[in-house]
Amino acid sequence: MTTLGDWQRHAARFANSHFIVLDPRDADADSRDGATPIGSGSVGAGFRPAPTTDDAEQRDATPILVLIEADEGVHLSLEDEPAFEPFPHPLAQKPISDAAQAALAPHGVAPGATTFDAAEALARVHPLLRHRVF
Repeated sequence: MTTLGDWQRHAARFANSHFIVLDPRDADADSRDGATPIGSGSVGAGFRPAPTTDDAEQRDATPILVLIEADEGVHLSLEDEPAFEPFPHPLAQKPISDAAQAALAPHGVAPGATTFDAAEALARVHPLLRHRVF
């Protein structure tokens, strides 16, 4: 989990990324394919763009849950970045943090949920967030 502004600050380092907006004012949570920076790319059917506002500070503070595809160096650097909250590996049977669960509760993520449980619930909003093994 991070904010839209922090995601944008690091997005050039990612091979790909996908996120959902965790706007507490919108229980349906906006969704968007986050593979390209805001303002470019296309929005798929059923997805709404991330919030747009003239207040850049408010937009940058928008909380998001993001799936980041990148090399190991990027992932390790983000683990030390205070603006990002990493989740446990999806196959580890460790629960996500209480703060993460509270932010994801409107999407059906129950207390004590693991990353895998959260990904399954969030896949109803953004199918690319589902854990997959190739």
